[in-house]
Amino acid sequence: MGSDLGWLVPPPHGKSEKTEADFQKEREEMIERLIGWGLLRSRSIIEAMREVPREEFMPRDYVDYAYLEVPFPIPGDGMQTISCPHSYPLFYEALELGSGDRFLEVGTGSGYGAAIAREIVGRDGKVVSVEMNEVTFRFAEYNLRRLGYDDIILVRGDGSMGYQMEAPYTKVSVTADTPTVPPPLMEQLASPGRLVSPVGRNPDGSQDLVLVRKGSDGTTTLDVVDKVLYVPLTGRYGWRDL
Repeated sequence: MGSDLGWLVPPPHGKSEKTEADFQKEREEMIERLIGWGLLRSRSIIEAMREVPREEFMPRDYVDYAYLEVPFPIPGDGMQTISCPHSYPLFYEALELGSGDRFLEVGTGSGYGAAIAREIVGRDGKVVSVEMNEVTFRFAEYNLRRLGYDDIILVRGDGSMGYQMEAPYTKVSVTADTPTVPPPLMEQLASPGRLVSPVGRNPDGSQDLVLVRKGSDGTTTLDVVDKVLYVPLTGRYGWRDL
């Protein structure tokens, strides 16, 4: 997920020194911080972030840093991270992710984003998450299944190709930088539907987080939501091919 460019990642340490109460307090402080920044607004997203324990998706050596506004490395090929806490409402508020949505996530990472999405879409919705790297996939699968998220559909494969078997999706989130929005994702996006993705490479190293709206008639509009820093997408329509 998000790149660690531009952030100072604290050094890893051994056994966690924090209690469950400590983490709950820090989770509430994170929520208040994100509300104060104007990034977190929707009640359903607030409650989802309150429900999902971010510390359970962190590598063991970084658990005590779970609620810092920093991305941390996770198992994989050295590129994968769990994104900063603010990244999730940044994406999900732009998507207007809500109850009943059929949600596709490209880049499972730690599984934290999929868990939040599952809480948001509720029993009438569906979450499908695709991850390329096998080690990262197993890490996310372990985290999600251990916490009881058994109905999230996890797919190991080329996320730039989407996942046709469960299409169409009302909302799509791409958690890695792409040269352009991958055509298969647009084809699998419902009408109406919304997609967010980091796209391109700006001179300062950032990418444009774009929001694509697909109308009922299939026409699309594109807006830039923010500047972000994400690792490059691997796959047929990514920066790095298979």
